[in-house]
Amino acid sequence: MAKIRVSLALSIATLASGFLLAACENPNPPSSTGSSTTSPSATTTTSDTKGLKIGSLLPTTGDLASIGQQMVGSVPLLVDTVNACGGVNGEKVTLVQVDDQTDPKAGAAGMTKLATLDKVAGVVGSFASSVSTAAVSVAVPNKVMLISPGSTSPVFTDKAKKGDFKGFWARTAPPDTYQALALAQLAKKKGFKRVSTVVINNDYGVGFEKAFVDTFEKLGGTVVNKDKPVRYDPKSQTFDTEATAAFAGKPDAVLGVLYAETGSLFLKAAYQQGVTKGVQILLTDGVKSSTFPDQVGKGSDGKYILSGAIGTVPGSSGPGLENFNKLWQEKKGGSPGEYAPQAWDAAALLVLSAQAAKDNTGAGISSKLREVAAGNGTPVSDVCEGLKLLKAGKQINYQGASGDVDVDANGDVIGTYDVWTVGDDGKIKVIDKVSPK
Repeated sequence: MAKIRVSLALSIATLASGFLLAACENPNPPSSTGSSTTSPSATTTTSDTKGLKIGSLLPTTGDLASIGQQMVGSVPLLVDTVNACGGVNGEKVTLVQVDDQTDPKAGAAGMTKLATLDKVAGVVGSFASSVSTAAVSVAVPNKVMLISPGSTSPVFTDKAKKGDFKGFWARTAPPDTYQALALAQLAKKKGFKRVSTVVINNDYGVGFEKAFVDTFEKLGGTVVNKDKPVRYDPKSQTFDTEATAAFAGKPDAVLGVLYAETGSLFLKAAYQQGVTKGVQILLTDGVKSSTFPDQVGKGSDGKYILSGAIGTVPGSSGPGLENFNKLWQEKKGGSPGEYAPQAWDAAALLVLSAQAAKDNTGAGISSKLREVAAGNGTPVSDVCEGLKLLKAGKQINYQGASGDVDVDANGDVIGTYDVWTVGDDGKIKVIDKVSPK
């Protein structure tokens, strides 16, 4: 994947909006059905600009690349599907894809480009909560509807309640208040009474930490390092100090709220210190990818360091999941990765809301999003069927691939969680499901 730098015109547009634009990478070639990519000279599109234009702001590089690359294919797949069945409001949909590099500065720059230069109406993104925090600050004043398939920090719920987002924010993955509850219940069920935490020092990590501590204590558990939380810098490359601190105090288990690249370094450091022996490793969605056990590596005995680790991740169990999996197999081969169904649903909600509003603007999408996602219309899981009903003046209730995606007033959904573990062969497998209660 070659890195590209945006043009002078793009830089001027970005600076005018008050953001420094970082170089961004786009590994996806233009689609013949309405996709577009950035280029060194300009942003180009391949469909009529009168039609709906949406963007994606997802990490194909950086700390979350291993998961971002699994979900990034969902949005062009959705656009291709929609355009094949007539598009939105009589025109084909155009997609502009941007790599946010798992970096808030790059995310803000990418969102500025999408909003001010490409003039998209809605964006699927971002994944990292810290990047979405930066992006939504650009989306809201520009009236661009931002729907994240994976930013799970509880901070967004709090800000939405205060009216900060003015209806231009939603997500198709549930907030970590629910995942923290599910993981705390799992820890109690496993008999862990004393747990330590180590988290990446950003909105995702700190928000999850707070929710887990509150919930685990209410369930009768003790958080060993509550008064001295271990939070690591996202740009850290060495973790000896953090490893020592996180495993101090003889915990039954250590909860790591991590990203894959830096998380693998932390877990290696802990193993090399010998502090992981006899301590259960608990993990979350930020590292759940098939490559993560290999990133962490094997010990001197030839066994995977992560063997026996358990974690949670928002699950996918919506009415549209089977058809989504079949389409993915047909068009791409194999199975979709983590958060791919959530990304599909985010894009689906953008196009369906635009059709419901008969308006290709962010304001139009925002005005109809909750009606399409959680209204009293005809339940529908096929996006083309939904568009057909909307074009006929009917109301729909979209039931997605990831779940029912009943978006509430704060832009939140409630989901179920898969419990996963790492086997002795380094393979990740789902062993259970938990629903926060």
